[in-house]
Amino acid sequence: MKKNLLLAAVSLVALSATAPALAADLAARPYTKAPAMVATIYDWSGFYIGINGGGGSSHATWDFVGIGREGSHDATGGTVGGQVGYRWQSGQWVFGVEGQGNWADFSGDNASALFATRNRTKIDAFGLITGQVGYAWNNVLVYVKGGAAVVSDKYEIFGLGGPLLASTSDTRWGGTVGAGLEYGFAPNWSVGVEYNHIFLSDKDVTFAGFAGSERIKQDVDMGLVRLNYKFGGPIIGRY
Repeated sequence: MKKNLLLAAVSLVALSATAPALAADLAARPYTKAPAMVATIYDWSGFYIGINGGGGSSHATWDFVGIGREGSHDATGGTVGGQVGYRWQSGQWVFGVEGQGNWADFSGDNASALFATRNRTKIDAFGLITGQVGYAWNNVLVYVKGGAAVVSDKYEIFGLGGPLLASTSDTRWGGTVGAGLEYGFAPNWSVGVEYNHIFLSDKDVTFAGFAGSERIKQDVDMGLVRLNYKFGGPIIGRY
């Protein structure tokens, strides 16, 4: 029994002496670097197509050439249409070009101050060809735009009792400026609001069967809600 106890004690002392050496021979635990954090940013570059809708008002002034002013009115109503464009992003700056076409129903009239008639103006369609410059905060974009505008107009003269006396249609070119705010709410999809002003200046309009011409000046203001789909991936990684 004493011999067994002595042998166990000697073995325990020997094992304790060799433990540090065994630990030194074990391989060091590998060090793994933490993965770099990746921030996702919205990329506004690419082709897009969308729809829009809203309302507008066209302020029209009629002057009978050589005699004087007949009066003014606001032709108001709704509009719906679509747009297609391309944007490219450099840093936080966003540049683009866009074409837009809309059906409209902006109509209004006023009694003539010179004759026993009423003068009516109606815009039934318009188009915009514009360039854009914007600034993006990730998936929020603010921009200004400007370019050319074309408007389909209809002018009518009614007797005070209601009968249509004369009418004519015209396509007018002018300029446009605007501004908008757009928000990317899902992959490839964005929604926004936009304001546009169209300058049409003065134009002499002749009605068949009437002597003389009407000089009609128009300016259009409108607000639109827009929904766009952009082709291509909207998210890129930034380390």
